[in-house]
Amino acid sequence: MVRRRSRVRLLVSALALALAGAVLSAPAQTASGAARGPEGAGCHRPVRPASQMRIEPCDSPRRVIEKAAKTVPTKGQYAWQQREVTAFTHFGMNTFTDREWGSGAEDRSLFDPGHIDFDQWMRAYKAAGAEQVMLTAKHHDGFALWPSRYTEHSVENTPYGRDIVGQYVKAARKAGLKVGVYLSPADGAELPHGWHEKWLAGLQAKQDAGEQLTTVERTALADGGPPRGKGRYGNGSEPAERTFPTLVPGDDRAEKVASGKLPRFTAKVNDYDAYYLDQVYEIVTEYGPLDELWLDGANPWKDAGITQEYGWSELFRAVHELAPDTPVFGGPQGVRWVGNENGVARESEWSVTPSTVDPWTAYAGGLPNDSTDPDIGSREKLLDPSVKYLQWYPAEADVSIRPGWYHHADEHPKSAAQLLELYEKSVGRNASLLLNVPPAKNGRIDAADVRELTAFGKAVRDIYGTDLTERGPGPPTFDRVAVGEDVREGQRVERFAVEARSGGAWREIASGTTIGHRRILALPQPVTARQVRVKVERSRGKPHLRPLTLHLAAQSAHQRATVDR
Repeated sequence: MVRRRSRVRLLVSALALALAGAVLSAPAQTASGAARGPEGAGCHRPVRPASQMRIEPCDSPRRVIEKAAKTVPTKGQYAWQQREVTAFTHFGMNTFTDREWGSGAEDRSLFDPGHIDFDQWMRAYKAAGAEQVMLTAKHHDGFALWPSRYTEHSVENTPYGRDIVGQYVKAARKAGLKVGVYLSPADGAELPHGWHEKWLAGLQAKQDAGEQLTTVERTALADGGPPRGKGRYGNGSEPAERTFPTLVPGDDRAEKVASGKLPRFTAKVNDYDAYYLDQVYEIVTEYGPLDELWLDGANPWKDAGITQEYGWSELFRAVHELAPDTPVFGGPQGVRWVGNENGVARESEWSVTPSTVDPWTAYAGGLPNDSTDPDIGSREKLLDPSVKYLQWYPAEADVSIRPGWYHHADEHPKSAAQLLELYEKSVGRNASLLLNVPPAKNGRIDAADVRELTAFGKAVRDIYGTDLTERGPGPPTFDRVAVGEDVREGQRVERFAVEARSGGAWREIASGTTIGHRRILALPQPVTARQVRVKVERSRGKPHLRPLTLHLAAQSAHQRATVDR
């Protein structure tokens, strides 16, 4: 489609670009003010774009910033960042026990939804503007929503009895939606039986003494035991070389694995990691290709003395071998948690993050404090002497439409206005919005949720589906400015301003720090102008900006507009 020429002039200041170059060439220093040191002979090679960069001891501050500027997304990451809203589906055993956290010892007969209207789910998600959906195929309770060969604690052994993952993926693809799967590494069904029995006895004594129990403890005590699995989680087993997939008696995949139609690989892992990799193999090979794989970092029983020591290096390598183009949440060159469950990104949200360890060896890219620090990508962080790696690691902002992640009849959804605000504070701050909408026990998304989702999706389309610069004649009135970088060239802008021309003079109407894939700036009051420009005031390299767009959040703003001629 050919874009017609607008009467509104959208400009990037040449002076600003010159300033950006001056900033890059200025002597960069660490937080203490001391330079990192002279460049060594090995640090004179040209810096080539890559999704992960290693910081060498001889790298000068200037070269570190150049590496940050040339850190770029993988093909899978770039495609993922174009899908701005993902609908999250928490549905499982917790839906029927009215809980948020399960125990792994639940009675499977409780899972009895009767009919599940997957098509209704997809209609609701599309109404909200979602381009991708993601299902919790296994939460921390270990209950599998597909007929896994490696556990009896699955949907296959319930009154419902049918493959939920398969039906979900089929419905999503029929609706034209990309598909992700959440597969929690934590697994209450696999807790060691002997330990669990002693733990329950201790919890009973604690309760009898009138002491307060945590949510995890109350759930475990209410369900009793034993866990429904084979005791592989945190059992202390030593890693050993194993071949995957682990074929079971009468395995229907045996011929395809032998002939090479299905992949085979080896990994040195302990008992539970082997179990988990076998489930990853099932999900990826039977329902893929996936557009995201979500590995939760929860460790529910740590305080009780049970911790599974994951072999992340082997797990990440194996997952990459199975699904090289699938972004992995928490994995290297994947996607990262924004640091809260409120759906709000930072004012300065960087897709390039530093690490003191190789991201292939640690969950969450080696970011400190589980990604919750207010600053994770500034120059100060990049130039810290402890930094050894940089990687492209975009943020995903997760939030639930209801107070809980699972559906509870006594809870109510956020309003469309609240969701729109979250959209502007996540998608509008260089993050993807992961919006959880949990179906109810009857297998449908609640009518109240559908109403708010539909109104939210309409609001986003009405406001951001139209670029007012393409309307004419006459100058547009707007109260939102959207800017973006072509992130295929990296994320580089550190500070910028938006200016409008009024009475022959330019005046600043908005400013920000980072841009990234998309930055939305809300103006304090509507503006009417023929000329609008972006002035880049600080950058890590030559900026590559996408066309600026103008939007109006409310039609009533027309009446309140200040006309700038």
